[in-house]
Amino acid sequence: MPTAATTTERLLSLYPALSGLPAERLTALTQAAAVMHIPAGSQVFAEHQPCQGFPLLLEGNIKVIKLAASGRELMLYRVIPGGSCIISSSCLLGHTDYNARGVAETPLTLLALPVDEFSRLLVEHATFRDFVFHLFTERIAELMQLVEEVAFARLDQRLAKLLLARHDNALNVTHQQLADELGSVREIVSRLLKGFAAQGLVALGREQLTIVDRPGLQKIAAV
Repeated sequence: MPTAATTTERLLSLYPALSGLPAERLTALTQAAAVMHIPAGSQVFAEHQPCQGFPLLLEGNIKVIKLAASGRELMLYRVIPGGSCIISSSCLLGHTDYNARGVAETPLTLLALPVDEFSRLLVEHATFRDFVFHLFTERIAELMQLVEEVAFARLDQRLAKLLLARHDNALNVTHQQLADELGSVREIVSRLLKGFAAQGLVALGREQLTIVDRPGLQKIAAV
């Protein structure tokens, strides 16, 4: 088990905005009770649930998803170590409940910054305040790009971009998972993937996809 000292070291390496805090405040933040370990696949927060704190992610990835009335899902963004969740911060600032849900894509280790401590840091620690609002700027730009793609880009373009964003050519992913990320349905994504396969761009297997021709996918993504 990591000690409080190693947790503090990890926290400061990922969130240097906290480095100017006095040692006693850092110690209070990294008490064992504040550190959470969440297994992969677990729901981190849910729609209409009050926000209990500001997450500082030390290990793992969180997928933030919006669920439509039809049951279809759209992935809004991912939270990785060193980042945080603007939906959490907007809920805390606006005193509202969550309007999306977060799911652990991998096992998580995170520090749950209490609501009163979050508010205190915003007022008293300019570096932390700048960090929070810089995240807002980045995430809003990402969400605007997502809105533009959903509204104006063809689905085959978006699917090609999604595949190209993966660093590995061999992907362990289902057609449903890809559809969820695109806010589409499995049948349409499967049809597009079969078209990509017929063009020699990808090879399809059971819950596996291999990118064969990246330049060819890039041409589709750029159209």
